[in-house]
Amino acid sequence: MSNQVRVAIAGCQGRMGKTLLEVGHEKEFVAIGGAFERPDSSLIGVDAGELAGLGAIGVPVTAGLQGLEDSVDVVIDFTVPEATLANLAWCREHGKKLVIGTTGFTPEQQQQIDTMAQDTAVMMAPNMSVAVNLMFKLLEQAAAVMSDHDIEIVEAHHRFKKDAPSGTALKMGQVIADTLGRDLNECAVYGREGITGERDRNTIGFATVRAGDIIGEHTAMFADIGERLEITHKSSSRATYANGAMRAASWLMNKDTGLYDMFDVLGLN
Repeated sequence: MSNQVRVAIAGCQGRMGKTLLEVGHEKEFVAIGGAFERPDSSLIGVDAGELAGLGAIGVPVTAGLQGLEDSVDVVIDFTVPEATLANLAWCREHGKKLVIGTTGFTPEQQQQIDTMAQDTAVMMAPNMSVAVNLMFKLLEQAAAVMSDHDIEIVEAHHRFKKDAPSGTALKMGQVIADTLGRDLNECAVYGREGITGERDRNTIGFATVRAGDIIGEHTAMFADIGERLEITHKSSSRATYANGAMRAASWLMNKDTGLYDMFDVLGLN
């Protein structure tokens, strides 16, 4: 189909990579044009469909993006910052677009993304769930109304997650801080231990849980004496993120350059 978006899946042997392959294969508007891993992977040459339990789809796992120039339009990347930056450089060189679900970038790495997005189209979001992005909009409203409340963010993920707090939790804090006119770098509290003294009412607290196979749970708490409001999102399947990523990949086809987020994709801006 000519209106299909041809996607390449980075880190295709990982948990998220396999989910992306499965969801992409099910979408009528998506064609799996490539799937790749590190050059030292033992799965190079294996059919990506077999890897994801789909049966053969005629797309072999490759060692990186080289050789996929004529078979993909958009790369979808939920890997690690260093690999994502290398994949973005390849996309810029070859006129391809990139969907970034990777988190944990340093400010310097984020600046590199900002710079390269001047030459190609990039959609970057710490969480691509449609419901999570709607939650961000609800947080704006809650923060504006409950600006004098104590604000705490609690997140939980599986034991294998490498960064903390999660990118979604940080985005929640950023949305709230921006709404309140605060600098998150100055008001965030990432841990409490010992005698900390009375809570500073202007801070935004973060608490992190890493346990078992929790896919993702996030709660923002607005608390005052006598009441509290909690806005919570819970994921039971990585497919929610993969669905958002495929929607973003299709949306990017109409963009030539620029850095976008899921608010842009969903029309929430």
